[in-house]
Amino acid sequence: MSTGTAPAFDLITMGRIGVDIYPLEIGVGLAEVTSFGKYLGGSATNVAVAAARFGRRAAVVTKTGADPFGTFLRRALTGYRVDTRWVGTSPGLPTPVTFCEIFPPDDFPLYFYRHPLAPDLDLHESEVDFDAIRAAKVFWVTGTGLSREPSRTTTLAALEARGRRGITVLDLDYRPMFWDSREQARGWVGKALEQVTVAVGNLDECDTAVATQDPHEAAKALQEKGVSLAVVKQGPKGVLAADDSGEVEVPPIPVEVVNGLGAGDAFGGALVHGLLSGWDTERIMRFANAAGAHVAGELACSDAMPTEEQVLRKLGGNR
Repeated sequence: MSTGTAPAFDLITMGRIGVDIYPLEIGVGLAEVTSFGKYLGGSATNVAVAAARFGRRAAVVTKTGADPFGTFLRRALTGYRVDTRWVGTSPGLPTPVTFCEIFPPDDFPLYFYRHPLAPDLDLHESEVDFDAIRAAKVFWVTGTGLSREPSRTTTLAALEARGRRGITVLDLDYRPMFWDSREQARGWVGKALEQVTVAVGNLDECDTAVATQDPHEAAKALQEKGVSLAVVKQGPKGVLAADDSGEVEVPPIPVEVVNGLGAGDAFGGALVHGLLSGWDTERIMRFANAAGAHVAGELACSDAMPTEEQVLRKLGGNR
């Protein structure tokens, strides 16, 4: 599909959307929890929300079910000022729901309800505005979008249409429950890496992509795939980023963790903002780290995405 007159967005993401159901009782298992909060979720969608908080014009290409949860997600996106023109509907499929348990500081089990097929994986080429994707300043896809058909073919077609224009990002986003094996994921992620300029992932996701958990080897291997910026998140050791000028490592920002699940998406939105602002790599990494730390100290993901001023406060005012 092509509108022919689609305006250029700062960011278009493609991928997962759903309803996050978080317990309002911290440190209590789901079998005992009695109260929950309902939030917009999904990694690609949260990245769009995070970028919009920085004033970026963002849209998401995805689908929901034809149910009240789908209505909730569209209203939430509109409230976050994320464009919903490419949020489609799969009438025969339920909008996904994800439950989590919250055991700070580092245990947040997830329970995905995405059967028989999540609508965001029921995405066909005919439903995608390739002209808008070509025109966007940043196009962002995820590894999860490669896990099932027809989303896999559609995601690769979008990347091919994009042709590495501008900033094209692959969030490695490896979730074992969505794949038959790590090897299967590695094959399809490898094909996507050939079409992107930026790759982002943690050590386990880098292992899936390039078969190593050594951060320096992983960054080098991603660059050898043609990626101009490789970002390797190392957890408590901070972030390693490698570009044409070399490597930079940035330590983590101390934070009293409440829920670490949205930190990576906040990092992603801040990464987009920094790249579009033309900042150097070290500044981008410090800013993105601080955005992630801000969200890790909050319960929700989408609701907690920070403004630039909040990130700068987390950095102590140091730009």
